[in-house]
Amino acid sequence: MHISEGVLSAPVLITGFVGTAVLAAVTMRKMDLEEIPKISVITSVFFVSSLIHVPIGVTSVHLILNGLVGVILGWRAFPAVLVGLVLQAILFGHGGVTVIGVNCLMMGGGALMAYVVWQQRHHFSLKRKEMIFGALAGATGVGFSGIVLALALATTGEAFHAVAGAVLIAHIPIIIIEAGVVGACAEFLSRVKPEILAGQRPTPNPAGSADVAT
Repeated sequence: MHISEGVLSAPVLITGFVGTAVLAAVTMRKMDLEEIPKISVITSVFFVSSLIHVPIGVTSVHLILNGLVGVILGWRAFPAVLVGLVLQAILFGHGGVTVIGVNCLMMGGGALMAYVVWQQRHHFSLKRKEMIFGALAGATGVGFSGIVLALALATTGEAFHAVAGAVLIAHIPIIIIEAGVVGACAEFLSRVKPEILAGQRPTPNPAGSADVAT
């Protein structure tokens, strides 16, 4: 889903850098050093998952997992995606330096939207709600990113309108796959290590089970 250099117009590129700078500043505020290891691990997962590309017509697709990043890191998902994309651009030439801003808004914004969807699970009493809202978050992450990508292409010029539509269609299978992957991961983590999930509320102690000092 990376946008390559030389495709977008200057106003779109500038908007991408400005938006990325603002979101990075907001989502990195008051970051605790204890969060760094967790962010680093999830950044690595995002970094590796985006390296395998499958060509489909005029574009290519790959697992993004920005929805999973949002489910685990919450608001810290944006800086994690930012670091991953910068490393991909510098080490492997995926995308490019001039489009880092737009790519960050595209994938990092999708991660943030996934987190917003994930947080809605607290308003429902459903069986396996972690799987359900994890799947919705996974689909939202990719869907939002695809929409931003299509808008970036469409606002660059009429010549890219057809490509923008093709990009959205090409990512429909990825949306479905990522919904399944993120839903399964969210349910598994909620059982074995629920504290790793973003926005996890502590389970209240059963009545009468409080420790009594002796």
